[in-house]
Amino acid sequence: MVELDPWYVAGALAIAFAITLSLRALPFAVLKPLRKSRLVMAMGLWMPVGILAILAASTFVSTASVDWATVAKAVVAVAVTAAVHLWCGRRTLLSIGLGTLTFVALVNLL
Repeated sequence: MVELDPWYVAGALAIAFAITLSLRALPFAVLKPLRKSRLVMAMGLWMPVGILAILAASTFVSTASVDWATVAKAVVAVAVTAAVHLWCGRRTLLSIGLGTLTFVALVNLL
């Protein structure tokens, strides 16, 4: 059994902590001067919609080859996702979660 020096382990952990903290804080430090930028504000507005569109297109492409019943279930799930997103104050996690739950429930129960 190899015996480790506690100071060596503590030093390695401190270095790992410092590197991890720096890498996680760096994007926020870089983004701070850009928060007033029109480009960044436009990206913050349109990127969630774009991501949802890509996810929906990916789902349709993967399920379109299965059968039309599955496609119909995916269409219902997308409608639920869009409706929740629009009616519940554009809460992305809530709309994606409920849309996914709807699709999984429809596929497994019908």
